[in-house]
Amino acid sequence: MTFPAPIDPPARLLMGPGPISAYPSVLRAMSAPLVGQYDPFMTATMTETQALYREVFATENDATVLIDGTSRAGIEAAITSLVRPGEKVLVPVFGRFGHLLAEIAERAMAEVHTIEVEWGQVFTATAIEEAIVRVQPTLLAIVQGDTSTTMCQPLEEIGEICRRHGVLFYTDATASLGGNAFEADAWGLDAATAGLQKCLGGPSGSAPLTLSDRAVKVVRSRKRIEAGIREADDASADDFVRSNYFDLGMVLDYWGPRRLNHHTEATTMLYGARECARVLLLEGRDAVIERHRRIGEAMLAGVQGLGLTVFGDVAHKMTNVVAVEIPEGVAGDAARQAMLEDFGIEIGTSFGPLHGRVWRIGTMGYNARPDAVFSTLAALEHVLRRFGARVPVGGGVDAAADALS
Repeated sequence: MTFPAPIDPPARLLMGPGPISAYPSVLRAMSAPLVGQYDPFMTATMTETQALYREVFATENDATVLIDGTSRAGIEAAITSLVRPGEKVLVPVFGRFGHLLAEIAERAMAEVHTIEVEWGQVFTATAIEEAIVRVQPTLLAIVQGDTSTTMCQPLEEIGEICRRHGVLFYTDATASLGGNAFEADAWGLDAATAGLQKCLGGPSGSAPLTLSDRAVKVVRSRKRIEAGIREADDASADDFVRSNYFDLGMVLDYWGPRRLNHHTEATTMLYGARECARVLLLEGRDAVIERHRRIGEAMLAGVQGLGLTVFGDVAHKMTNVVAVEIPEGVAGDAARQAMLEDFGIEIGTSFGPLHGRVWRIGTMGYNARPDAVFSTLAALEHVLRRFGARVPVGGGVDAAADALS
């Protein structure tokens, strides 16, 4: 048998919509030695990580934990635990990931209702309230930043609307948390989930989650503990959460004072998630959001300086990713491949109606810095010219530099 060589990935600058290049200190943290899941160091690190993510989410929620799995694991845990079969869920869809929320809610056997706007737009608070009044859902589930369209949905007014109508308010902040304004408590969110692989600057594989007291009450009302660890006075609900792994009642008991065994915490991912939050808060939460805004505006100016057309409503664009129309006559996938092979830089395509129509270029986490912008724009200019597009010499880098000056 011929054994493969040790893993040795090529050098890449990940400038797509995610995943991105992780902060070096995150990768170092993830190489730390393992300890047992109930080692005092381990449980102390879990508690410490909870406190860090309360700051990241801007919440006082005690129920702030990590779900072991990609960002989708956090989404599924939230929706599956908050919604009983047959209950109504309203999902405003403005891109691919709104469809994902509807898909997960449907698999949770909810009665799913959607409203849609054209990709590249967002919803008004009035439109969402009108749908809430009409549907009368148990849960409103909405994406904050949808990288498929690069749009960032305003959330500031929605929490008050949901409270007024007795609706739980959940948002998927996978692509937006850490790089765009986010205020879980001030905006009245009952649940929010995220991932590490975007603005938080880590690898995919851990999903921060926070729940309000109102959401925890729902989760606790559906609680069931496994036989074998169940104690005599533990209640068991008839309408228990149908997923074992994503049962937030048991997950909260694992992270809480009982430390009731549910799964074996992914130690290496815990270290990485802790470091993502530590790095963000060390720089300053507001400072990191401002850095994303500033670098995102430089990339926006740069692609416009190359004469590229920006997709969607720029007034509602996420700070950390921009979508540009692929110039007529340019083979989009071949040009992306040339960026990767010749310059080691990855940019993204998109999904559904935008596949082959736009490129998505990210500036997030560790890569939200000027040199990454300049390198990407210089390479893009070269590739565009090679593929027959007429672009201004130095137009992208010059415009980005002007935006940063």
